[in-house]
Amino acid sequence: MRRLHAFAFCSYSGKMSKPAEQSRRLGRAARSNITNRFERLRTETVEDGWFVDELPVLRTEVTQETPRKVLSYNASPDLPFDRTINPYRGCEHGCIYCFARPSHAYLGLSPGLDFETKLIARPKAAEILARELRKPGYRVAPIAIGTNTDAYQPIEKTQTVMRDILKVLQAFNHPVAITTKGTLIERDIDILSDMARNGLVQVGVSVTSLDAQITRAMEPRVPSPARRLALIKTLSDAGIPTRVMVAPLIPALTDHELEPILCAGAENGARAATFIMLRLPREVSELFQDWLQQHFPDRAKRVMGRVRELHGRSDYDPDFGRRMTGQGIWAELIQKRFHVALKRSGLSKSLPPLRTDLFCPPLAHGGQMSLFD
Repeated sequence: MRRLHAFAFCSYSGKMSKPAEQSRRLGRAARSNITNRFERLRTETVEDGWFVDELPVLRTEVTQETPRKVLSYNASPDLPFDRTINPYRGCEHGCIYCFARPSHAYLGLSPGLDFETKLIARPKAAEILARELRKPGYRVAPIAIGTNTDAYQPIEKTQTVMRDILKVLQAFNHPVAITTKGTLIERDIDILSDMARNGLVQVGVSVTSLDAQITRAMEPRVPSPARRLALIKTLSDAGIPTRVMVAPLIPALTDHELEPILCAGAENGARAATFIMLRLPREVSELFQDWLQQHFPDRAKRVMGRVRELHGRSDYDPDFGRRMTGQGIWAELIQKRFHVALKRSGLSKSLPPLRTDLFCPPLAHGGQMSLFD
């Protein structure tokens, strides 16, 4: 059967110069609004020769939703947790390699610029979470936050969804593991340090490169590498167990920084470290390759060649056990380098397990106390 591809051509008047086009995308990593995989029509812009004013600069748009539930469960053997919370859909940090980009397609939006600019907040997430944690059949286990999109992306400053969630977890004595690149987490040290004293929280801070120019291009709205290292120190000094995460490790671009990043993390108080190999699922592959051609055209072929070597000659291998580490000789070499670097820096592979024995739902507003303690 032959598959027919439909295209919708959207004409605009006039030619937009490259500087004008780049200024419109200032602070954004994606270069286009790639059509998501569920769309029957693909839209492309063409020039019709007429002149009009240039298109406006892309601004961040935030809408709100009220989900039926906020706890999402998974059974992946690659993950050390079975439940997560996503306070936001989309991420203003705009990391070009983000494996969560394809999730925007489920909303009818593009994994490209839409993922960075059209965000969805869940302001009632804390209220819904409290209801879920009070259900009689609930069994406590650590909740992971920041595994899909960053809970401490810039809009959290005004939306405060994450802080409200933390207040619930603190009140319930529920364990939580947070992953972030955002220094806004420092705002919540009052809650986190209190939970840390009871063994209820740990934080992973992602540092992809120590090169400020690379990170600015790759993660346009993320704090600088030096600022993230300072964040590790701040959290550690507050008694919060913290690990440094080299995530993702990009072959032929940032892999040579594995040891320096682990060393810098240890010097700033990190107790443990992990790394995750670059993953390019679905639309992310095209977006990342387009980005490579713009910023590192001399390395693009080499980077993608190594990526395909790691993933069985494909841009991405989704199979459990291989998708986060890769396979082959080069993947084995990285594993050996990682373990040697751990020993040299004095870091552990994991943080101490979080406590689950303190979980105790507080009395709901208007609720009745139990007859038995």
